[in-house]
Amino acid sequence: MSISRSNEVLVVGLGSPIMKDDAVGLRVSETIGNMHLENVDTQQEAIGGLDILPIISGYRMAIIVDAIMTREYGPGSVIIFDPEDFESTVADVPAHDVNLATAMKIGRDLHPETMPDSIRFVAIEVEDIQTMSETMSPSVETAVSSAVDAVLHLISEYQKSK
Repeated sequence: MSISRSNEVLVVGLGSPIMKDDAVGLRVSETIGNMHLENVDTQQEAIGGLDILPIISGYRMAIIVDAIMTREYGPGSVIIFDPEDFESTVADVPAHDVNLATAMKIGRDLHPETMPDSIRFVAIEVEDIQTMSETMSPSVETAVSSAVDAVLHLISEYQKSK
């Protein structure tokens, strides 16, 4: 299985545009896309689990941007994670229940030649992902620019390491 992409970097924003703060990943990816960066593709997706694999396949680097709700950080906090940070969450579960960490492991095990060399996660701590609304909480709305900066930093880091 060989997938070739014209650009090396993909920024995927995950979430739902109608579930209040869950839209933050979509907004960050859309903002990056509007910058028309050289060698960078963007996508906004309302998916999870194994559905992420065909989207990131063939890229050298994937940055996945998503909302998190841990209550460990203040709302609007931006946290950068590596896949290794989620190793303890890898589980043997039915395919429709697979979390991102498990999907990454499955992708690396089944198709290591098409998985990105580098996968990073930019997570934004949110307040509310259950209320139907197209408006994000003020703290999360304010965090969009910080999350964009984090993504740009990761892209720059990757490009310097090549």
